[in-house]
Order: sequence, then structure tokens, then C-alpha cells
Amino acid sequence: MSTDLEALGLAVKRAQYRNHRTMDVALRGVGITLVQWDALRAVERMPGASAHDLALATFQSDQAFGTLANRLVDRGLVVRSAGRGRRIEHRLSDDGRALLGAGHAVAANVLDGLFAPLDASQRATLMALLGELTADA
Repeated sequence: MSTDLEALGLAVKRAQYRNHRTMDVALRGVGITLVQWDALRAVERMPGASAHDLALATFQSDQAFGTLANRLVDRGLVVRSAGRGRRIEHRLSDDGRALLGAGHAVAANVLDGLFAPLDASQRATLMALLGELTADA
């Protein structure tokens, strides 16, 4: 039996779209979008990172991340400072850390619901399979 790979790709995209849409709606309840929350997560994981490195980590172009970072700085969620050479480094402010924490609480509830149809073993299998697909990325 062979699997229709186009249908498989579409199923992955539908799952991702459902995840993004549901998370975005839920995160708006704490005053942030999914894209903004994802940027805060990247800054937390990579304190002192450049905008270019953060753009790569969030799957955005340099220009798109720069615009997003400006908004986060304007809201007082991210602080920029001069690094070596022309490098501008990014760190979370206290407000950014607080909002990120609120987002984690929202995300935990949303993801519990989204993955509820799968038991722990199925979740582990899915994680392993997706890890294999993205190992060289």
C-alpha cells in the first residue's frame, strides 16, 4: 500500500494551520499574537542574538523580523543594545518575560486540546517521525 504523498503533505499543512490559528486566537487573550510570542520565545532561547539569527530561528526574512522587533521594542517587550561591530543584540525586558510566561500558560492549554486525540505513545511516535523529517533542516 502506498501513501499519497500530496495528501500527506496537505494533512501536515492542515494540522499546522489548525495549530497556528487556534494558538493565535488564544494568545490574543493575553495581548499578543502567535508571531510576536514566537519572537519572544526565540529571544529568550537566544539572548543577545542578532536580528538575522532571530529571523532564521522564527522562519522570517530579515526585513520581516526587523519590523516585528521594532514593534516589540516599542511595546517595551524587547530591549536592543549594541554588540560587536554593527551587531544589535536583543534581550527580553521584564515585561517581555512576563508576557512570554502568560503565553506559555495559554499555549499549554491549547496544545493539550489540540493533541488530545493522541495518546502518549502516539504523541511520542509523531514527535520522532517529525524529528526524522526535519533532522537535516
